[in-house]
Amino acid sequence: MASAAPPAPPPAGDAPAAGPLVQSEMYRNYNFLLRVDSTEVKFTECLGLGVRIEPIRYRESGTPDVVRALPGPVAYSEVILRYGVTDSLDLWNWVKETSEGRVLRKAVTIVQLGNNGRDQKINWNLAGAWPCQWSAVPFDALGREAAIEELRLAFDHLARAA
Repeated sequence: MASAAPPAPPPAGDAPAAGPLVQSEMYRNYNFLLRVDSTEVKFTECLGLGVRIEPIRYRESGTPDVVRALPGPVAYSEVILRYGVTDSLDLWNWVKETSEGRVLRKAVTIVQLGNNGRDQKINWNLAGAWPCQWSAVPFDALGREAAIEELRLAFDHLARAA
């Protein structure tokens, strides 16, 4: 029985190899930071970043059994930010001003960091962000967990940049 030839060496050059991603190329979900305007803010979680393009369905005349779709209105999900309670009143004052009718829209950037935790790889820019919901710490006299508040942001537009 003949033995199989050894695999060919990878091609030379800077071109990435074709095929599935290796683990070191995938970013980790815990390596992120968040900027509100130009201030870096620490959050423990960032959820809900997304966009939905509502399909508009219609039937063409002459083919009643075929339903076609066109892209309709674009809707952005509210971003949910969870953070540990501190003495800072910056986020609370932003919520308070909005609740009093003085909506201050800010530029918010969610930054995906590289696997080394330092290099900025991807920015998701939320234009015209403002707080639309705040939730207090769930107090528990028997609890031993960190005090975490929640802030939801609505925004006008989402852009991704490298």
